[in-house]
Amino acid sequence: MDINVGVSARHIHLSREDVDKLFGEGYQLTPSRYLSIATQYIAKERITVRGPKGDLKNVAVIGPERPNTQVEVSKTDGFSIGLKPSIRLSGDIEGSESVTLVSPDKELLIPEGLIVAMRHIHMVVADAEKFGFQHKDFAMVVVKGSRSLVFDYVVVRVAEENTHTEIHLDTDEANTADLKTGDSVELLHVNDKKLRLEQIINMFDERQLTILEHSVNQIVVEEKQRLSAMEDILRTLRKK
Repeated sequence: MDINVGVSARHIHLSREDVDKLFGEGYQLTPSRYLSIATQYIAKERITVRGPKGDLKNVAVIGPERPNTQVEVSKTDGFSIGLKPSIRLSGDIEGSESVTLVSPDKELLIPEGLIVAMRHIHMVVADAEKFGFQHKDFAMVVVKGSRSLVFDYVVVRVAEENTHTEIHLDTDEANTADLKTGDSVELLHVNDKKLRLEQIINMFDERQLTILEHSVNQIVVEEKQRLSAMEDILRTLRKK
């Protein structure tokens, strides 16, 4: 099954309490553009994320408000400001890194909430039923092309609010695979008993198959050389 890619740049989800602290009591975030998940939007407001070694400026705020403030960055983002955010499923922030948020005229240190979001797939109910996925199953995603690779351990999030099935990657992951929003990748079920080697081979292009064939042939040659050497040793031992 082919699914679309959504590249998720650094962003912030704010709680009602922290919206008040950063922008003023009763302040309402201003929707600028709605996202692929129809209930979510990019707000016009922007925040600076401050660490011990620098700032991430003009970071997007995603609305509506959430129960807890969560800052999602890439590993590269974290290193650039002197922090080491852990990889977490969105919403799992207990014990995560603290970080400072800066609005135009206020500054707020949150005790936890800085994470690298685990790569995940937002899946519509119909696709989940058709392909045998359940909420929080794990999938495998195959990327073709000049930077081909396999994303394993991709958590599936099935929800009625999803309007289409899409994998969300952070900018580090997308750059590694040379992917951009709107690209297409191949989705596999990790525990799919019907998955066979032939299915994986069919996903390789001609260049990749040539490289694979060369590698296999090289292994065969080396094994033959080892076998020949062992036979020579046995012949020598018999003569003695």
